[in-house]
Amino acid sequence: MEIAIALAVGLAAGVHAAIWGMYKDSPHEGFTWSTWFRSPVLATGIAVALTLFTPASPTSAGGVVVLFGVTYALERALVELYKTFLRDEDQSKYTIPMQFSVGGEPVESRAVRLAVGAVYFAGELAVLYGVWWLGRSGPELSPLVTVLVVGTAGGWISAFGGAWKDAPIEGFHLLKFFRSPLIAFLWALLVASLTAEYVFIFLGALGYTIATTETYKTFFFPDEPRGKFADAPVKFPDMKERRNRFVPAYAGVWVLVLAAVAAALIGGAPGGLL
Repeated sequence: MEIAIALAVGLAAGVHAAIWGMYKDSPHEGFTWSTWFRSPVLATGIAVALTLFTPASPTSAGGVVVLFGVTYALERALVELYKTFLRDEDQSKYTIPMQFSVGGEPVESRAVRLAVGAVYFAGELAVLYGVWWLGRSGPELSPLVTVLVVGTAGGWISAFGGAWKDAPIEGFHLLKFFRSPLIAFLWALLVASLTAEYVFIFLGALGYTIATTETYKTFFFPDEPRGKFADAPVKFPDMKERRNRFVPAYAGVWVLVLAAVAAALIGGAPGGLL
């Protein structure tokens, strides 16, 4: 039963990410099922692995909420690592390059990108280890300070990464820069009420931050192209209608997640940091 629930949670997280990705990009890039299924397949595998090899357990409403957020963060991290450092793709179609770039100029050398990607991945692992160490052997902090430090860490990483990629083309926006850390802190308060695992608080807050900001940017401004397609033509105008068929499923995932949040809070989830 535990694995079956993990499969469902991972599938939901992957479908959620796949839908907003398709919704914002398909008018410019078109739609293929093979690309769309990438996130559901990857997220499902991540959720099952977390359930088998970590303390994550989706047998309670709180466990489902935590597993969804952690799975979301890891799936997005792996996909972005692939897009930024591993994938070879023509960048001329983008206003903002999706591959690793310096000053807005894509780095063409695959060897350099792989080397930087290896360092970046090692840095991500070091951050995860640091968060884990803080929870096991670090200085004793008050729960609220812990949430502030651990919960916002992913938001800061997202903010600096976004500024590195977007600012050379779009300019630096102070409010946009602080948006992710603030949202991450608010989600961390929730996740920390459901688990005392520092790594889960860190990743869960990051996962929900991504889901929230992408929902806002994608569905509150459906006709405003993302920065990476700011000057790109709409090559597949039919997708502006076809993509709407996926919206009920997207909303349905949010409804299920929020229902799990309500059930966890009403039921008084034990073992949380807060």
